[in-house]
Amino acid sequence: MTARGSGPTCGSPPFPPPHPRSAEVFTGIVEELGEVVAVEELADASRFRLRGPVVTEGARHGDSIAVNGVCLTVVEHEGAEFTADVMAETLKRSSLGALAAGSRVNLERPTPVGGRLGGHLVQGHVDGTGTILRREPSEHWELVTVSLPGDLARYVVEKGSITVDGISLTVVEATDDTFSVSLIPTTLALTTLGHKQPGAPVNLEVDVLAKYVERMLRYGTAPEQPAQEG
Repeated sequence: MTARGSGPTCGSPPFPPPHPRSAEVFTGIVEELGEVVAVEELADASRFRLRGPVVTEGARHGDSIAVNGVCLTVVEHEGAEFTADVMAETLKRSSLGALAAGSRVNLERPTPVGGRLGGHLVQGHVDGTGTILRREPSEHWELVTVSLPGDLARYVVEKGSITVDGISLTVVEATDDTFSVSLIPTTLALTTLGHKQPGAPVNLEVDVLAKYVERMLRYGTAPEQPAQEG
């Protein structure tokens, strides 16, 4: 089960959006490093207030914003800040529950279908969490190794795509329980992976295309046709 909301919108109680929405996807290209302003505990959810002047520009009630790779729905918006309610199931299956006031987060607005796909197709439905195991810096880049839940290993391949805390990355090496990615200076400077240390949790979303391929191989690509007589 993925870390998504319990209704048709992301990460929040189900309600119809107040304006027409086209089909939307994320690309894993982080637009800015935002900040958690406050976290309020509700009966069966948590209310996050976050600051992000880039992603809130033109934002409206009901819009989607990815926060560390988790698609959330804007329920309130004022100036450079927005509020999103995160359901208990999402908190359980992602690392958002570890956030507190002052935490930095990766923020991205969705790209309408037909728009430029800078990274790869990202849904904002987290498949699980991993833990940063080690960081190996070099002169121009840094190799980061992350633990990989066993049920996700079959979807992660060398040179394939994976989303880590909402960042589209290319897998350098994959084993049954770990994978490694190379981070360039821009990624280190502009995302949370620049400062997360070994032991820190990260949200993981595998390439959805791998899931579709697996399902087609399991059930076939087309229904069987009846035999023709004569």
